[in-house]
Amino acid sequence: MDAKVHELLNQQINKEFYSAYLYLDFSNYFEQASLDGFANWYKVQAQEERDHAMLFYQYLQNENQIVTLEAIAKPDKVFTSHMDVLKAGLEHEQYVTSLINDIYGAAYDVRDFRTMQFLDWFVKEQGEEETNATDMISKMELFGSDPKSLYMLNQELAARVYTAPSLVL
Repeated sequence: MDAKVHELLNQQINKEFYSAYLYLDFSNYFEQASLDGFANWYKVQAQEERDHAMLFYQYLQNENQIVTLEAIAKPDKVFTSHMDVLKAGLEHEQYVTSLINDIYGAAYDVRDFRTMQFLDWFVKEQGEEETNATDMISKMELFGSDPKSLYMLNQELAARVYTAPSLVL
């Protein structure tokens, strides 16, 4: 495997674990705001991100590459509104999309088709993640100022359950 591709894949493990930490931080925010549905949604999101990290981890191991685990940064943003959290979520997903695109580009440059095929699932997944984040913002804009509607939205988000990714390595 090309050294740059290997390095970027290895770094992505850390970025995905950071995403899980970030979403747990979002969940904490919503727990403190007594919005347990939103908190649940972000707990499930944290589980997804952890599994994404493990997919990168397993892929590198399957390719007989060394995995180097680094320290995971502490989320450091302080939120003053529900919308701030949701917008930070969209911003973060856009950042992760850029990271996946960078890895894909590096793999493309060296004709690493196996890595490109592995990343195809993540490219699609990031589209879904950005759509989900955008939808959450839209729903909050529509319903967030009305307590009854916010309650209903919170109930909708409480129903989310975790489903492990179906990517075959």
